[in-house]
Amino acid sequence: MNAPSIRTKNLDHHGLVAGFCREVGIAKLIDEALPEQPRDKKLSYGQLLEAMILNGLGFTGRTLHMYSQYFDDKPLERLFGEEICAEDINDDALGRCLDKLFEHGVSELYQMLGEAVVKHLGLACDGLNVDTTSFHVDGAYDVEDDFKGVRLKRGYSRDHRPELNQVILSLITENQAGIPVYMKAHSGNSNDSETFKKLVKSHITSLKAAQVCRYLIGDSALYSRETIRELAAQDQYFITRVPQKISEARELLSNLDTLRFSDLSNGYRGAFVDSDYGDIKQKWLVVRSEQAKKREMKTLEKRIEKSMLASNKAFKKICCQNFSCRTDALMALETWIAKQDFACFELSSIEQVTKHSRPGRPAKDDEGTKVYQIRGTLQCSPDKKKKALANLGVFILSTNDVTEQLDMQSMLNHYKSQQKVEGGFRFLKSPDFLVASLFLKKPERIEALLMVMTCCLMVYAALEHQIRSKLQETNSYFPDMKNKPYQKPTARWVFQNFQGIHEVIIDGTGIPVLITNLVDKHLIIINCLGSIYRKIYSVT
Repeated sequence: MNAPSIRTKNLDHHGLVAGFCREVGIAKLIDEALPEQPRDKKLSYGQLLEAMILNGLGFTGRTLHMYSQYFDDKPLERLFGEEICAEDINDDALGRCLDKLFEHGVSELYQMLGEAVVKHLGLACDGLNVDTTSFHVDGAYDVEDDFKGVRLKRGYSRDHRPELNQVILSLITENQAGIPVYMKAHSGNSNDSETFKKLVKSHITSLKAAQVCRYLIGDSALYSRETIRELAAQDQYFITRVPQKISEARELLSNLDTLRFSDLSNGYRGAFVDSDYGDIKQKWLVVRSEQAKKREMKTLEKRIEKSMLASNKAFKKICCQNFSCRTDALMALETWIAKQDFACFELSSIEQVTKHSRPGRPAKDDEGTKVYQIRGTLQCSPDKKKKALANLGVFILSTNDVTEQLDMQSMLNHYKSQQKVEGGFRFLKSPDFLVASLFLKKPERIEALLMVMTCCLMVYAALEHQIRSKLQETNSYFPDMKNKPYQKPTARWVFQNFQGIHEVIIDGTGIPVLITNLVDKHLIIINCLGSIYRKIYSVT
């Protein structure tokens, strides 16, 4: 008698991801938006997008470029709800899907999915956060002059790789679970301030989330005259950080002693100041942070050292300049020193020197020309250093909500929710996700891939929020790293704990398909999430 054939499939945490996609109906929404489905193909565009999300959240050390081999050992019928072969999820099919997503408009498609997820979770959106990041792009891409997609170009590199082309991704996220409700790709040389300006003018009014959202929250790149005027014209409240380079902010920071600060939570202190910057009536909140002050103290000496090196280098150049009179030299000296961050003169003088028309020993009749040159030595200014110390841990927030409803603590809390979108960017750039650098055959597909990446972040953040909410609703607990009961696990920690769950098929015995290695901690999550997840993991 022949021994029965035993086959195993790796289910792991993929059942959680597939269950959420099925719960929201991601594939159905995409298929309804893209009625022209591929002919004679087993998988729809919506199912292919779900496959890319499953691969992107696999955390297996593979890049997000899809390979059918990834799905060879996965229980596809259990994950997709119908019989599918791994060979159907191939590069050609996925490439066609990316092309179709680009043709329809990735931002519009993603907005539809983001709003569906927020509605499904029942999130009351009080604030939206906006921010941008960049991704490296490998390879050279030649595009036509009338190409309507993003341009893959060099620009300011947040990852300190200025030699590489890049693409910019803007996200708008709701501020409770950090779920992106809108994404937009931009050319690699786009400026943040200009990007935000265009985003506000073109897309804020079209966001359903923005229509019920009270505040748009961003960093200092959002704060410009044109942008805050546009937001005010749309009756949209904003909370944003004020750039310290603008003259009003510099003046305010130089007069901190005149402000009366009030204690806030967690070592913060704040003081309100009225402002009409950009002809928009605003409240500025000057914030002192003890934690930020301690962090910035460690970097101040390095910043001073770097600034003094640059000042000394620049001073050598100005000492080589010739001036026609002493007054010109003094004016140049005063102008130069005013631009220095920390340098001041220990000694300085204006000397008259004779310059000859030719190098070497001058001729007897060459009396030369009298010019003036700057001489001196620099030191670190005690006053400037003292001022820098006084401004450590200090930043300014602005809002056009001048009602008494928004107090200092609430305004600060809203701004700190900016960490949600920044955390999303860290997720996308984490080594496990492996998409810090992109390569695809066409720039159109890179733009579509950015949508796929954002969908991965959307599912990850939404699933994490749902797990935490369900644990609290059912008064259940999941073990943390020290095996202590916990109600706020990260999705990554839950995914790691679900590794090792397999589907086992024993051919020729009539024994039903088995799910192995399910233990109590898995059942806590599965039962909290509901019937769709219980069906995927065969939990009765």
